[in-house]
Amino acid sequence: MHIAAQLVGLVVAVLLVTTLARRFDLPAPLCLVAVGVGLSFLPGVPDFPLQPELVLFGLLPPLLYATAIQTSLIDLRANRGSIALLSVGLVVFTTACVGVVTWLVIPGLPLAAGFALGAVVAPPDAVAASAVARRVGMPRKIVRLLEGESLINDAAALVALRTAIAGIAGTVSLGQVGGDFLLAAGGGIVVGGIVGWCACKLRGRLDDTVTDTALSLALPFIAYVPAEAIHGSGVLAVVVAGIWLGHASPRMQSGASRLASGINWQTIQFLLENAVFLLIGLQLRAILAEVGRSDLGAGTIVVVCAAILLATLGTRMLWMFLIGLSRRLFGLKAWRWSYTIVIGWAGMRGVVTLAAAFVLPPDTPERAILVFAAFVVVAGTLGIQGTTLPKLVRALKLPAPDPAEDALQEAALQHDMARAALRRLKEVRRPEDPEDVIERLRDRLTHRSDSAWEQLGRDSALEETPSAAYRRLRLEMLEAEREEFLAARKRGVADDEVLRRVLNRLDIEESMLDRAEEHPLEEGRELNTPAQTAGSCEHLDKAVDVDAETPEGCAECLVEGTTWVHLRLCLACGHVGCCDSSAGRHATAHFHDTRHPVMRSFEPGENWRWCFVDKTVG
Repeated sequence: MHIAAQLVGLVVAVLLVTTLARRFDLPAPLCLVAVGVGLSFLPGVPDFPLQPELVLFGLLPPLLYATAIQTSLIDLRANRGSIALLSVGLVVFTTACVGVVTWLVIPGLPLAAGFALGAVVAPPDAVAASAVARRVGMPRKIVRLLEGESLINDAAALVALRTAIAGIAGTVSLGQVGGDFLLAAGGGIVVGGIVGWCACKLRGRLDDTVTDTALSLALPFIAYVPAEAIHGSGVLAVVVAGIWLGHASPRMQSGASRLASGINWQTIQFLLENAVFLLIGLQLRAILAEVGRSDLGAGTIVVVCAAILLATLGTRMLWMFLIGLSRRLFGLKAWRWSYTIVIGWAGMRGVVTLAAAFVLPPDTPERAILVFAAFVVVAGTLGIQGTTLPKLVRALKLPAPDPAEDALQEAALQHDMARAALRRLKEVRRPEDPEDVIERLRDRLTHRSDSAWEQLGRDSALEETPSAAYRRLRLEMLEAEREEFLAARKRGVADDEVLRRVLNRLDIEESMLDRAEEHPLEEGRELNTPAQTAGSCEHLDKAVDVDAETPEGCAECLVEGTTWVHLRLCLACGHVGCCDSSAGRHATAHFHDTRHPVMRSFEPGENWRWCFVDKTVG
C-alpha cells in the first residue's frame, strides 16, 4: 500500500509543479529538480532510491521510444554527419577531457575512474534538450540536431562507461574497446531493425485499436531486452525500432490507432520525463550522506565539483568551435557561428547521467565523490544552461519557427492533397453514385483546403473567417446535441452500448473540426514561399510585380458592397480580387475570364505567388 501511495504522491507533485511552472513561465525541469531537493530534506518524506536498473530498463526505453517515433527519418538522414560528430565524437572527446580533469583534481584517483566519470557526464539528455528547446522556440534545425544527438549519444556513453569500469578492474586493450563498440552498435542496430520490421508486419494486420496500442507499449522493452542480452546497445535498438515504426506509421496503422497510440505516448512521455527530474532532486540527501563519509575535505570537494562542471561545459563549447573552424578551413559547409554557440550551450544533462553514476561499482575509488560530482553536473547544467539559454537565443536573434510560414506550407500541402483526392474520386466513382453525395465530398475537401488558406493574412475585411464561423456554429450545435444526449441518458431511453456509440461519434466530429488560428507575422517581415513548398513553372518564372488597380480592396466586392477574407493581386494586369474563401471568389473568376496565370497574395507581409494554370505555389 505504501508503494502505491508513493507513486500517487510523485504523480501529484509532478502535476502541481509543472502546472505552476507553466503559469509563471518557468523551466519545468529546473523547478522539478529544485522541488525534489527541497522534499528530500523534509522529515517523513520517504527515500526514492534511483536504482540503475529502474532507469536503464524501466524509464529509458519508453522515454527514448516516445521521442524516436516522433523523429523524422528524413531529417536524421539529412543531418547524419553532424549528429555523428555530436553523438559519438563529442562523447569520446568529453569522456577523455573530463576524465583527465577528474584524475588531476582528485588525489590518488586512477585514470580509468576519471574516464568513467567522463563517460557518465558525456551524454546530454534528450528530455532536457527537448523541453528547453520547445520553451525557448529555437530554430527547428537546431532542435532536430539536438534531438538526434541525444537519441544516440546514450549508447556511445554507456559503451564508454562499460569500458572504463573494465579498466578500473584491470587492463583493457584498444582492440577490446573497438570490439565492444562494434558489438554494441551493430547488435543494437540489428535487433532494432528486426523488431521494427516484425512490428510493422504485425501492426499492419491488426484491426483492433486496443491490441495495437497495447503492442506499442511493449515494443520499447521488446527491442531493449534482447539487445542487452547479446551485449548490444539496448538504447540503439529502441531508437532504431522507434524511428522505423514512426516513419512507417502512416502506411501500417489506421487513423484511429495512430490517434490512440499518439495520445497514450504523449501522456506517458509527460509523466515519465517530469517524474525523472523530480527523482533527480530527491537523490541529494542520500548522495550527501555518502559524501560525508569521504576522507576529502569540504573545500576539496567544492573544487573538484566546480572543476568537473566547468570541464563538462567547456569541452562541448570547445568541440563545437573546433568543428566549425575545421569545416571552414577545409571549405566545407558549416553552421553559422550563432548556431554553433547555441548548440554548444544546449548541453543539459539529465537522468541518464545520474543513473550511470550509480552503475559505478561499490569498490570504485572515491565513488561517493564521483556520484556527487555527477549530480552537480546535472543540476548545474540545468540551472546554468537551462536558465540562460532563452536569453542567449534572444541575444543572438535566432529565428523562432514562423507559424505563418507553417500555415503557408500547410495550405499548399492541403491543396495538393485535395487535388489528389478529387482525381481519385473521379477515377473510382460509379455511374450509380448519387450526385448529391459526390457534391458533399467535393464541398468537404474545398472547405478543408480553403480553411487552411484562411490562416494566412493579418488583415481582413471580415472579423471572422468563414471556417471560423463554421467551427463556432457547429460547436454550438454539437453542444445542443450533447445536452439532448444527456437528457436521453437520464431518461433511460437507450441501452448503454448505444449511448456510448453515439457519444463516440460526437467526440470524433468535434475533434475533426478545423481549427482556424491566427498566425501573425512579425512586423515588417515578408512571408515568401518556403523552400520545401516552392515550385516553379514558366508562368511563375516570367511573372513580375505590378501596381494594384484598386489597392483599397477587391474591385468587384467594392462595387457590390460585399466583404472579402483575403486579397489576391493579378501579376499580369494589377487586378485585385478576393480569395476562394470569400463569397465572390473574384480572383479565381478573374483568371477564368482573362486567363492571366499568376497572382500573388496582396495581404500585408506576404509575398507568395500562385499559378492557376500549373496549380503551383512559388
